[in-house]
Amino acid sequence: MKRLIIALVVLGGLFVALDFGSAAVAESAVSRQMRSQLGLADDPSVRINGFPFLTQAAAGKYSSVDVDADRVTVGQLRDLDVSAQLRDVTAPLSMLLGSGPKTLQVQTAEGSVSIPADSLEKLLPGVTKLRIETLDENALEQAADDGGDLAVADLDPTKTVRLAGTTALLGQKSDVTVIAELQLAGGQILIVPRDVRVGGVNTIPVAAQRTISQLFTLRLDPGALPLEITPTKLRAANGVLEISGRARDLTLGAATSAAGG
Repeated sequence: MKRLIIALVVLGGLFVALDFGSAAVAESAVSRQMRSQLGLADDPSVRINGFPFLTQAAAGKYSSVDVDADRVTVGQLRDLDVSAQLRDVTAPLSMLLGSGPKTLQVQTAEGSVSIPADSLEKLLPGVTKLRIETLDENALEQAADDGGDLAVADLDPTKTVRLAGTTALLGQKSDVTVIAELQLAGGQILIVPRDVRVGGVNTIPVAAQRTISQLFTLRLDPGALPLEITPTKLRAANGVLEISGRARDLTLGAATSAAGG
């Protein structure tokens, strides 16, 4: 009995090692395909979720695949982080492990693109040390109570952002903060200032307010998002602007990559 238990433990260990090893090979194959698909400088991180992998591989169907990539170019933006969750993926194991082209059928893809402050700053001439900050209802109410437009208190905090940075104003560098509304219109990003302050004070000349508002007003066309994802949400989170959305019924592979490139 003891020998049987030891044998089962050894076999179990070998199965787990084989399972993880096979998953790693398949993930590497998908990673190389995604690099070509997205036109990336480096292989993205790919994780095929679920255990055991070999059970999914035998059927050629995978419930969930996570893809994370950095240094991605999207439209006018550079050096972005992209995360995608591919759901209900179909890809025969023989194809993934073979040397030929890879093609994946994806029922649903949910993805997000993160725009860091330094990437956004490049689109705001004259602004340096840009920070992207989230707001809640209390912060919006406080801004209205501190002499701001009362309408600021009625903004949806999930669709607003505080942008803080330094810019030249009246011949000297000044710290400015702008509460702006985030909008998505026709796939374009709109940043619309609603409250402008210099050094924390909003009692500044109208001309100065207008100059700062124009400086931080931005209409940005990110172009086609990776994996044909249609943007549906724009928000500030963890010091970045995040665009997210989803796509359905995708075919990812060498043929589609060549057609798109």
